[in-house]
Amino acid sequence: MSIFSFARKAAERLYEGKCNIYELENTRDEDTKQTRQTESLVYEAEPCRISFEDAPKAEKYTDTVYEKKKVIKLFISPEIKIKPGSRIEVTQNGETESYKASGEPKIYASHREIELEIFERWA
Repeated sequence: MSIFSFARKAAERLYEGKCNIYELENTRDEDTKQTRQTESLVYEAEPCRISFEDAPKAEKYTDTVYEKKKVIKLFISPEIKIKPGSRIEVTQNGETESYKASGEPKIYASHREIELEIFERWA
């Protein structure tokens, strides 16, 4: 067994959540001949882990108020491909929350690491 296999097994032992991953896809209504975007489930109940950390510095919100930024990261199997902007519904520690993938993932032999934002609505 390679060192990467050991690293992956160690990372996967930390997964305490499950996630569903959704993307928008174009759907054509044959009756109306109109195309609209619908949410499509791409992956279901994938083991994962969410990590929260405070950013090293506060973001300036207004001239007098600073907002502390929270960094949210998803750790998941390296085979799972998540497009930027996808909606990721994570259940961890008995709580379910929706996030969106905010950019390109960092890909390692043992896992993918994706920075997330709170999902408000499809753009």
